[in-house]
Amino acid sequence: MFKIFTLLADVLAYRLFSLEPGSRLGEGVHFFIEDVTKIYFLVVVMIYLIALVRAGLNTERIRDFLSGKTRGAAYFLATLFGSVTPFCSCSSIPLFLGFTSAGIPLGITMAFLITSPMINEVAIVLLGSLLGIKFTLVYIATGLLAGMAGGFFIDRIGAERYLTGIGEQARALGEGREDVGPGKPGDAPKLTFADRREFARAEVKEIFGRIWKWVLIGVGLGALLHGFVPDRFILDNLGEGQWWSVPAAVFLGIPLYSGASGIIPVIETLLAKGLPVGTAMAFMMSTVAASFPEFMMLKQVMKPKLLLIFFLMLLVFFTLAGWLFNAVL
Repeated sequence: MFKIFTLLADVLAYRLFSLEPGSRLGEGVHFFIEDVTKIYFLVVVMIYLIALVRAGLNTERIRDFLSGKTRGAAYFLATLFGSVTPFCSCSSIPLFLGFTSAGIPLGITMAFLITSPMINEVAIVLLGSLLGIKFTLVYIATGLLAGMAGGFFIDRIGAERYLTGIGEQARALGEGREDVGPGKPGDAPKLTFADRREFARAEVKEIFGRIWKWVLIGVGLGALLHGFVPDRFILDNLGEGQWWSVPAAVFLGIPLYSGASGIIPVIETLLAKGLPVGTAMAFMMSTVAASFPEFMMLKQVMKPKLLLIFFLMLLVFFTLAGWLFNAVL
């Protein structure tokens, strides 16, 4: 389905703008067009569908279900759900907002947010075919542990206090502390389907209106790096397996941003040319699971301190995973 965005980028970048395929400028512009259109489409569709479902859910039941579990079990369920949802980091945001609005503890929602882009069916299939079952199982276990550890840490530091006014309001609405009209959790089952559609349209308009410009800025920064950072640079500077090469790969991967299906062929090439496995995996995880567009969208609900904590958590998790991969594989 997503090939349509590639074709659109082909037409606009290479035909309408007459840029040279394979050139740095051409690749950067192509990346920008393809990712902006894809992210906009995914965000609009995901916000609408999630709001449509959420308007008909009794979120008190969701909270009751989770409160009946130990916190560890709740983290595991969140990471498990994240591992089977085929979302990139940006398209995971609407679900994150929905969980927040449902009054679900922030640590559980963060466990989902960390795991969802890290593990997906495309990555599992491609990694299994390229590197074997042992490598793939380690990759899955690492993603699940990272999500659970991140959720635990967020809850332990009481990170709810670092939500913005918008984030705090979303949690208040989800917990039924304010009158939220047609989306009020206790009244949701009484809504007609027309009411739910109206609620979903309002959610799309409100959330998309806040984040569209940050997507442009984030993808624009990624496009600049995407078009001007060649594979040779990565191999020349990170290919010797030094201890610092793993965190360096993480820092390099975050602004590049790609889905798993887009980055894995690049990883295959880098591995074939001699890049250490752990360094390549750290680069892949940071490229897929963290991005400028994601942070730009999250800044609408997270204060800078929480964004920094989230960034540092990802840096630590990806670095530790890279060192682990280099040590055992």
